[in-house]
Amino acid sequence: MKLSVVGTGYVGLVVGTCLAESGNDVICVDNDERKLRTLRKGESPIFEPGLTDLLKKNIAEKRLTFTNDLDAAAKKTDIIFLALPTPQAEDGSADLQHVLAVAKKLGKAINGYKIIVNKSTVPVGTADKVREIIAAETKHDFDVVSNPEFLKEGAAVSDFMKPDRIVVGSSSQRALAIMQDVYAPFVRTGNPMIVMDEHSAELTKYAANSFLATKITFMNEIANLCERVGADVDLVRKGMGSDVRIGQPFLFAGVGYGGSCFPKDVSALLNTSRVHDYPFAILDAVENVNRRQKLVLVDKIKKHYGAGLKGKTLALWGLSFKPNTDDVREAPALTIINALLELGVHIKAFDPVAMDETKKKVGDSIKYAPGNYEALKGASGLIVVTEWNEFRRPDFDRVKALLKEPVIFDGRNIYNPALMREKGFVYYGIGRDGGGKK
Repeated sequence: MKLSVVGTGYVGLVVGTCLAESGNDVICVDNDERKLRTLRKGESPIFEPGLTDLLKKNIAEKRLTFTNDLDAAAKKTDIIFLALPTPQAEDGSADLQHVLAVAKKLGKAINGYKIIVNKSTVPVGTADKVREIIAAETKHDFDVVSNPEFLKEGAAVSDFMKPDRIVVGSSSQRALAIMQDVYAPFVRTGNPMIVMDEHSAELTKYAANSFLATKITFMNEIANLCERVGADVDLVRKGMGSDVRIGQPFLFAGVGYGGSCFPKDVSALLNTSRVHDYPFAILDAVENVNRRQKLVLVDKIKKHYGAGLKGKTLALWGLSFKPNTDDVREAPALTIINALLELGVHIKAFDPVAMDETKKKVGDSIKYAPGNYEALKGASGLIVVTEWNEFRRPDFDRVKALLKEPVIFDGRNIYNPALMREKGFVYYGIGRDGGGKK
């Protein structure tokens, strides 16, 4: 098949590359010429495990090309995927300017029957708007399909190639038959392609992400209660997660969620509910609790050091909002850094891949260490914010020797409290033993 993907961000680049890997001819479209030059060389502008190898392979086999010519790409391809940014507007809604602007250009460009596929995360009714805009510009037949993505950063390639499910929203049997053909290679093992109307498909993405955000936030509230009653949230998690109705994923307590999806999607769903005069009380609480949760470690740090906090240097491991990505959008680490800087704390940070992206956000207000142990030199304590695998089993004797004070603030509960105390550390976790015992 001849396909095009408009937008080469996290979603667009993964979608385009994986569709090419299944044998399609794919044109990726972007208006950033600098990014296009990088991509044509087979270099990925984002860190995503497995993506660069597939990118180079499919470019070499001439199934994957890159252009800034939307008009030409639309004319040459039968299915056009929109993977455009929908950033959060000031009122919390999704900003659709990029999606709608491209829709207008596509209306002028299409030269025969096309399927326009919305991969972007968009509010209910966007497919209708796209359809109206294109119809005003062309007399050619076309269909608009809602096909939300469910890709996890850090595992996006695997998620696309082996999806849990594929959601396709359309009222057109012609479009649905073609979409089933597109996705046939990815659902051979029986995972479902779920067909529904466009509005339901659009809402499904927001509902899924908001539910996961709610699950995380509920567990963080349980963790905070655990500290007050002397319970261990990790044991509570195991007891809850063994219930098949609940499950283990997204029950790990920590310093809140971040990234490009959960914060934006919760906010957008809240905005949709307000537009339709529905008070979505649970999501209001989720948003407020998550905002507060990002500062839980800062409160522990303030309490531990008291009046002596100002002027101290603290090491910080992990800047990305989760492991295996360089994405720092809405990352808890940024909230923690900004709060500590306001308190006069000096920070030496290390992250395996996200330091360049962090520098774009906070500049040289913090120091960046070349390695995790280097970040510890001269620091009065260690803050762990992202659960990268290489942080899980450090040489604790070396950590203790490098720190001026043996204090660890573990924002992801990756260390065993009893072991930390045995090693001579003052250890603070989230929802475990009240924290701070040696």
